[in-house]
This record gives sequence, C-alpha cells and structure tokens, in this order.
Amino acid sequence: MTLQAQIEQKLAALTPDVLQVENESHMHNVPANSETHFKVTLVSDSFDGLMPVKRHQKIYALLADELSGPVHALALHLYTPSEWQARGGERPNSPNCRGGGQ
Repeated sequence: MTLQAQIEQKLAALTPDVLQVENESHMHNVPANSETHFKVTLVSDSFDGLMPVKRHQKIYALLADELSGPVHALALHLYTPSEWQARGGERPNSPNCRGGGQ
C-alpha cells in the first residue's frame, strides 16, 4: 500500500464529506516517486466547534506514525461542511517550492 493510500485510510476515520490527499513531492527537491510532501483537504462534521489548532491536532494524532517517519511536510486544509460550502468547495493552491538549499 502506498503512503498516500495509508493516509487516506487513516483519515477515513473522521467520516469525511470530502477527502483529498495529494502527493506534492514531485514539486520539491526529492528523488522521483517520493512520498514525502502531502496536501490534505478534509471536510468533516467532526470539526464542528473546533478551532484550527484542535483540528490539526486531530490529524496529527491519526498520522503520528507517518509524521514521525516518512512524511516531511503536510499541508492541512480542514473545514466543516458549512465552511466548505461558504468557500465554494475551493481550497488554496500550494506555493511553488523555494528549492530547499538549491
């Protein structure tokens, strides 16, 4: 199972309305086919009443193994269904890599 699939499987525990896990490793200075940089967009009722820090902590707890090892960067875009609807179903684009030492 790929690391991306592992992340998707673990985040499914939050019964998301929307779950997008994107491997953005190719946008960074890493070997081909790496799984080190991810962007997660997750919409779930489980975020109701939670401040952004608490939402992030929920994700960090679910992905503790991945974050302590292979995952170098994790961009999180976490919304309640009403927040997602208010955004028109749009999440921010990732910035271009700045090169990391190049």
